[in-house]
Amino acid sequence: MKRALITGITGQDGSYLAELLLDKGYEVHGMIRRASTFNTRRIDHLYRDPHDADSRLFLHYGDLAGAEQLTDLVYTVKPDEIYHLGAQSHVKVSFDMPQHTALVTGLGTTHLLDAIRRSGITTRFYNAASSEMFGDAPPPQHERTPLAPRSPYAAAKAYGFWMSRMYRDAYGIFACNGMLFNHESPRRGEIFVTRKITRGVAAILAGKLKRLYLGNLDAERDWGYAPEYVEAMWLMLQQERPDDYVIGTGASRSVREFAEAAFAYVGLDARECVETDSRYFRPLEVQRLRADPARARERLGWAPRITFDELVRIMVDADLEAAGLPHPGGGRRALVEKFGAWHRWQGSVTTPLAAAERGDVD
Repeated sequence: MKRALITGITGQDGSYLAELLLDKGYEVHGMIRRASTFNTRRIDHLYRDPHDADSRLFLHYGDLAGAEQLTDLVYTVKPDEIYHLGAQSHVKVSFDMPQHTALVTGLGTTHLLDAIRRSGITTRFYNAASSEMFGDAPPPQHERTPLAPRSPYAAAKAYGFWMSRMYRDAYGIFACNGMLFNHESPRRGEIFVTRKITRGVAAILAGKLKRLYLGNLDAERDWGYAPEYVEAMWLMLQQERPDDYVIGTGASRSVREFAEAAFAYVGLDARECVETDSRYFRPLEVQRLRADPARARERLGWAPRITFDELVRIMVDADLEAAGLPHPGGGRRALVEKFGAWHRWQGSVTTPLAAAERGDVD
């Protein structure tokens, strides 16, 4: 049984990755922050009492700002694979908290890499880099595109990217950087623009909100479906040699187009529901990001399956359901059509048959 350690296991990507690894028979260890309230909502459906002999998910308190603690954790768990997803990951917030972002997102990666070196274990390391590192470099962006970060978050991610490459070259650590472009799902944090839009759709339909206020509607991003992107993470660590990979769909859409698709799906006009507010603009904007995922397609055999319109429907359906509202069901149908025998829906794994019996799928 392979053993994996995931930082950021309670986030969107961490929860989907934990599901994937458990499905593949791994023993999964996750690092979580100590808090006075429960912060494990995205993985509650996976958790089993550690006294259960069949339990394969174990959680450990930890902090990316603490180097010694990370060394102890790596040495104790002795994972075959480490997936480093933990970070302060909101770009706008990074302008408000640049020092905290640098410490957790940037230096935290170095703490973990040095914990591997100091512990002496043999493991494979995945570092969650980011498309934001490319900044204003002209699209499409690929593995050889020069980095041009335009936010404290992007700068911190670029630091972690180069440190991962340095530890790979200097110490022979099997370290891969995944330069993932925007990937979304119903588990996306509520302060990120895609969830803000889809939750806004639900709130307006429920009569709880009159208008949705957003920032730069013309910013273009390459949006994909998060569960597919964690498959790419896993594939990187199964290769014979470590390398860095751009992961994306190869197509970009604006925030305006995302909003228009989300509102149109439920019969509303985004022009009547959405306004811009300058408070949501960043001090520096990244206008266009679009991936060139050729290396991932050729070497990993990875390609996205969920389209942009399907992604929007998946997220709108989930937020309508969470608000207790009926939904068109197109998002669920898309998952069944793409994945056949199974599909993931919010926090659960649901078979098409069980969903159909509840009337969720035509």
